[in-house]
Amino acid sequence: MRPPRKKILISFILIFVFLFLSGEAMSQRRRRGEVPPADSLRTDSLRQDSLPQIDSLALKAPKKDALDAPVVYEATDSIVFTEGGFAHLYGDGKVTYEKIELASQIISMNMDSSTVFARGVADSLGVVKGKPVFKDGDDSYETNTIRYNFKSKKGIISNVVTQQGEGYVIGHNAKKGANDELYMRRGIYTTCDHHDHPHFYIQMSYGKVRPKKNVVTGPAHLVVEDVSLPLVVPFFFFPFTSSYSSGFIMPTYMDDSNRGFGLVDGGYYFAISDQMDLKMKGEIFTKGSWALGGESTYNRRYKYSGSLNANYQVTKTGDKNMPDYSVSKDFKITWSHRQDAKASPNSTFSASVNFSTSSYERSNVGNLYNAQAMTQNTKTSSVSYSRSFPDQHLTLSGTANIAQTMRDSSISMTLPDLNIALSRIYPFKRKEVVGEERWYEKISLSYTGRLTNSIKTKDTEIFKAGLQQWNNAMSHTIPIDATFTLFKYLNVTPSFNYTERWYTRKYEKEYNDTKRTLEVTDTISGFYRVGNYSGGISLNTKLYGMYKPLFMKKKQIQVRHVFTPQVSFTGAPGFGQYWEHYDDGTEEGKYYSPFEGQQFGTAPRERQGTISFSMSNNLEAKYLKKDSLHKISLIDEFSTNLSYNMAAKEKPWSDMGVNLRLKLSKSYTFSFNTSLATYAYEFDKNGNVVVGNRTEWSYGRLGRFRGYSTSFSRTLNNETFKKWFGRGEKDEKPAPKGGGTNDDDESDDADTGGIPAKKVEKAKIGSDGYQAFNMPWSINIGWSIGFSEDTSKPINKNTMRYPYSISNNTISLSGNLKISNRWSFNFNSGYDFVAKKIPQTACTISRDLHCFNMSASFSPFGVYKYYNFVIRANASVLQDLKYDKRSQTQTNIQWY
Repeated sequence: MRPPRKKILISFILIFVFLFLSGEAMSQRRRRGEVPPADSLRTDSLRQDSLPQIDSLALKAPKKDALDAPVVYEATDSIVFTEGGFAHLYGDGKVTYEKIELASQIISMNMDSSTVFARGVADSLGVVKGKPVFKDGDDSYETNTIRYNFKSKKGIISNVVTQQGEGYVIGHNAKKGANDELYMRRGIYTTCDHHDHPHFYIQMSYGKVRPKKNVVTGPAHLVVEDVSLPLVVPFFFFPFTSSYSSGFIMPTYMDDSNRGFGLVDGGYYFAISDQMDLKMKGEIFTKGSWALGGESTYNRRYKYSGSLNANYQVTKTGDKNMPDYSVSKDFKITWSHRQDAKASPNSTFSASVNFSTSSYERSNVGNLYNAQAMTQNTKTSSVSYSRSFPDQHLTLSGTANIAQTMRDSSISMTLPDLNIALSRIYPFKRKEVVGEERWYEKISLSYTGRLTNSIKTKDTEIFKAGLQQWNNAMSHTIPIDATFTLFKYLNVTPSFNYTERWYTRKYEKEYNDTKRTLEVTDTISGFYRVGNYSGGISLNTKLYGMYKPLFMKKKQIQVRHVFTPQVSFTGAPGFGQYWEHYDDGTEEGKYYSPFEGQQFGTAPRERQGTISFSMSNNLEAKYLKKDSLHKISLIDEFSTNLSYNMAAKEKPWSDMGVNLRLKLSKSYTFSFNTSLATYAYEFDKNGNVVVGNRTEWSYGRLGRFRGYSTSFSRTLNNETFKKWFGRGEKDEKPAPKGGGTNDDDESDDADTGGIPAKKVEKAKIGSDGYQAFNMPWSINIGWSIGFSEDTSKPINKNTMRYPYSISNNTISLSGNLKISNRWSFNFNSGYDFVAKKIPQTACTISRDLHCFNMSASFSPFGVYKYYNFVIRANASVLQDLKYDKRSQTQTNIQWY
């Protein structure tokens, strides 16, 4: 047996060899830079500053844990523990303590002092990978290196990047405080997401960042493309919040030829709640003009949403005490309200209000660069509410309508317009049906009642009008009808209609022999009923025909013809009790109704009896191709209609209407609607051309063509030419590796630490082997043309026809051209061939500068010519960081 002393000696030798080899391996890793010096954290100032001085009382106190919670750490490569309580994490290390999380390629942690140091690793090309990412709750920081103390929650950070609101705060050397604030010198603030090299930034001398609260700095200046601009501020304050916040709205400078110099669109924004806000803005000019407006938006989820805008302005033009001096006071109200369909299934409320005085649109500064507002001639507003009762088949609705004509400042208002409607019911239908349906069970009726209160006046007189100037009326309509089948093929529909009107006034008139006109002499108020009724019957059927074309007997093709004739008769007695006779100097005299011109008209004086004829045709072809059936529409519809008035004493025939519709392609349908005059022209005893009592048929002609107008539009783009010339995307293929690039594109760059980098996109190669040319564009071409009889020219005495001339011929052009991924051009123009002029034209060129946007707008043709150049930051928090150059405005242009 070997002596025990030898065993002990061998054990000591093995332990010594193991420690020697471990030390050599650690030294080699230190020389490669993979392990920091052992004393790098021992001399850490954070550990020395954060630990209090130990006094005699502290030595007697019981020992406490260094941290309040366990520290969880992990790594994908290895974890090495060294003397002094150090732990070194290699390969995607991660340390978690409470809500604090630190991830990096290399992390060194001292358990005794609660400090941690993290950094990335540079590869052979010098690119640093695995940079530290520090998260404290919802706050996240990207850094180059970080030294942090878990106990004091303080740290030293180099090249920190943190996003606050829409911007980024970048500090080369920053200190993190215990309350998550950051203190830094020579930091920068930018909204550009190129953190390593932003296009622009605000250089701070020193600053304090309170995450999700604000940034406060000392003196700062603006830097654009590495050029320091002489735009210096003594300090600036940026608030950050995830909710709405109130604040000032910076005004815009403007120079107007009539108003003088001014500030516009300045004011204050009120964040009332998450469901409502208010924006108060105003403008003021040196010559006395001013304006004040308020805009509010509201939104209640699953209930309703909308916006309300009210503006008042005082416009002073010219010089005081001079003939051209004028003062106008105008206002405008716009309101848009939408109700969610799920809020109340049986009731709806909506509003679309756009009301203003006529001079407001002509003098408002905001419309000077709006071509649509400058040429707008009419405005309509409406507010409506409806309530339905399905069980009672009733619907109640109310509407307020306003129609304005800007040309003559006239206004037509209906307030209110109430309606009650009873949907179709079958009063004679049995509740328990036994056997076949009886004829009287097919009889149905409905009811519609309407009450209106309206006025027509000037917009300046609307609030001065009394109750006597408003017209009140109510109507009741009861239609009764049924549908029967006669001889299995004929559909017979008899109908009866009763209409009654209630008026509160009537107008007495007398004939003025001097002016030869009928004039109102008296207005009598009261309650008046005007009723009439009519009846009719119609017959219609459908006839089908199938045949093969003679020249296609051998092919599997068939043509189907659908012929739909209809004959109807309507008749009504005369209601002469609602008419008055007056002497106009002729033997028979004429009649007028005291209720003419009111909301619902009056009853007809003479009896009526009209027979109407109509025919509709449809042609479709079906053919078999490759065991599949295809259908083609040859004539979608070809119809004619004509009527004969049996009660008329002369010219009983109406003009013949002709309608033609052809589906030329999937995207275009040709429509032709016109009328052929039945009665021919003739000369009266004075030699004037009039429409006589002799029909065109008597001359062997079908009718006199009155004219025709049509319009169509087509959109052309890159894909259109590819289809026309048979070139598609299959002719393009990606370039091989190392191919061309597009400098204007952007994409993610691998291993950049989350920092966006310039995008490298493989170029496409065309069928010819060269790089494919790609410039997206789109042009919309619209053409409207119409021609009719030109009665201003002499008539052809042989054919008794006027020559035809073009009444309107206009081409409209609009489109856009994307010169590159960042350049774009938009335009809107056209040409009027009748007036021989170019209408209002607008062009816009814009350039995307990544975090900036540059645009230039101009109008070279039209009533108003202008230009406008703007370059501004894209971020909403920096909307006031802009350069705006406009042409001098001219507000004294006559639009009409």
